[in-house]
Amino acid sequence: MPETVHMVSLGCPKNLIDSEVMAGLLARKGFRLTPEATEAAIILVNTCAFILPAREEAIETILRMAALKTPAGGHCRHLVVAGCLPQRYGAALARALPEVDLFLGVNEVPAVAVHLRRLLAGQTGRRNRTGKPTFLMDAGLPRLISTPAATAYLKIAEGCNNRCAYCVIPTIRGPYRSRPPEDILREAEALVGQGVRELIVTAQDTTAYGQDLPGRPALPGLLHDLASLKTLKWLRLLYTYPERLTDALFEVIAREPKLCKYIDMPIQHIDDDLLVAMHRRGNSALIRERIARARGMIPGVALRTSLIVGFPGETPSRFKRLHAFLAEARLDHVGIFTYSREEGTPAESRGPEISEATKQRRRGTLMVRQAGISEEINRTLIGTRQEILIEGPSAHPEYPFVGRCRRQAPDIDGVTYVRGGRLRAGAFVTRTILAADTYDLCAG
Repeated sequence: MPETVHMVSLGCPKNLIDSEVMAGLLARKGFRLTPEATEAAIILVNTCAFILPAREEAIETILRMAALKTPAGGHCRHLVVAGCLPQRYGAALARALPEVDLFLGVNEVPAVAVHLRRLLAGQTGRRNRTGKPTFLMDAGLPRLISTPAATAYLKIAEGCNNRCAYCVIPTIRGPYRSRPPEDILREAEALVGQGVRELIVTAQDTTAYGQDLPGRPALPGLLHDLASLKTLKWLRLLYTYPERLTDALFEVIAREPKLCKYIDMPIQHIDDDLLVAMHRRGNSALIRERIARARGMIPGVALRTSLIVGFPGETPSRFKRLHAFLAEARLDHVGIFTYSREEGTPAESRGPEISEATKQRRRGTLMVRQAGISEEINRTLIGTRQEILIEGPSAHPEYPFVGRCRRQAPDIDGVTYVRGGRLRAGAFVTRTILAADTYDLCAG
């Protein structure tokens, strides 16, 4: 009887892809994946370690899974922790968590089945298996897609060269490494062949794609080729950086019908002094110009960004500048995070520190302001016709199904509730927007 494995994937979509690859490799090697942790002989937790809340979630999850190793808890014989947390903390983590049988860094993704077989055979060795991050997935690796309703993420590169002052990703994931375009297209064709209808292009910085490859293939050409896949309906782009948002990229988004008119452009702040301190390329003038250019070249484009409040040196006047920018820019979707001081980053020793209470207060102020803007924008959509990808049944009493329109990315944006009978997950329907609130839409 095959050994059972339960997987828990934490963190971003890029980490989820690693989890899907590991699940595919385990299934190929004869393991049985189970959604029930209490039924599993092995529990594997793929972790995130980007900021403090992510680390806290990872530790909490690990300890909860460790409780299932007791006779009263479940059938678990081995607990494995993979991904960014062991990659970042290595041997120190192994000492702190004796409940864990094996720690696997980000380089061990392709060898996961080998490690688990050795564990089951009692072949004890080093509990901590981490090394220099060089792994780059390819189309030959299997994936068990875990995203719902005909959607899958497509990772076009690994690592990062940007070296933002607050960020540990280059240390954890290594330098930027682009996948060859032909390999990306091969994986995309396989995913579409499996029934995927929405591909979401992701990397730490998608706009840096190809700069490290011979011939320097660029993102616009890759998107054009991906959009040529016949049965693909939507193509969505995440994690673009303002200084690399070119007219060529805007043109391909505007021109290709399958490309969602949606740009995710993390800017983190608008104050020029803080942008310098954060080691961000570009300044406030460039950010404003790119926003205006996107709107001018892509009619109806939905813009998303992420912001950091409480970075050391964010004076009240600098925060007010950010607050005013929200009202000025009127972005469709905004994620707001409080600054987390991370060891090993250039910003670690930067002062003065801003209190957690002030960070939370500033975040709340921005959230309230953006909520009003989001609702105003959503209400302008009432009466329009929108194509919607159905994701499944909803708990809404008047709208029995839930999905997303082109202006909504999964997990990070709002959803669209839909009236109608017998709609299946993965179907595309066109409906009129009947109502809207702060983040969500209702269609019938």
